[in-house]
Amino acid sequence: MERWSGRVALVTGASAGIGEEIARQLVTSGMIVYGAARNVQKIQALSDQLSGSPGKLIAIKCDVKNEEEVKRVFKQIKEETNGGGADVCINNAGVSHDGTLLTGSTDDWRDMLDVNVLAPSVITREFMNDIKSRKIDDGHIVFINSMSGHRVTNYSHFYCATKYAVTALVEGIRQELREMKTNTRITAISPGLVRTEFRGRASKAADIEQSKKDYDSLVYNGQPLEAVDMASAVLFALSAPPRMEVNDIYIRPTAQVH
Repeated sequence: MERWSGRVALVTGASAGIGEEIARQLVTSGMIVYGAARNVQKIQALSDQLSGSPGKLIAIKCDVKNEEEVKRVFKQIKEETNGGGADVCINNAGVSHDGTLLTGSTDDWRDMLDVNVLAPSVITREFMNDIKSRKIDDGHIVFINSMSGHRVTNYSHFYCATKYAVTALVEGIRQELREMKTNTRITAISPGLVRTEFRGRASKAADIEQSKKDYDSLVYNGQPLEAVDMASAVLFALSAPPRMEVNDIYIRPTAQVH
């Protein structure tokens, strides 16, 4: 991670779960991280905790579904870095709503499409426009995908459909990057069961903290993945030598069957 020290990363969905931990690990590694989310108070609290770290975390308010807010984020980063910008883009923000395809809510489907598919597409486009304008040739794009983008589970089939779309997006972007003859790389990380509040929000659980504990019962040894495992995978991909592009990482708990 030495070559990234002092450089800038954008992490979406940085207020909780995997995004929060990615932001923490990048700051610890010396990066200047712009953590984007609707809840900037949580990101600011984390920034305060990380005071004194080699890097720095800056909270920035953004609803990733709002294209104008996304563009404003890149403009703000450029202004605050004196004409610089983000060299690493972590598309982490995601949402899931439980419900079957035959009885589901159109609003829920639209929300998943907007956050999981359209938002990272817009963010990645704006990121590439920005680094091309600055003649940066060694950027890195990371998508936090899901194992649900590679097999259909017995819940939230529409969510699976959006993550299958992410799988296609990542490969499409990889091909376009190669056609551009840029050294900017792209990585998709697909986690299985991770102990965060994600599933609790999907099921609209009354007790989010209890929903995190419920993950233990979903694997036979009671050891689901932790957010830090995903952050470690991000660091691994970023640390790969320039000749090596880590395209897809599948990560399941040892005790996860599917």
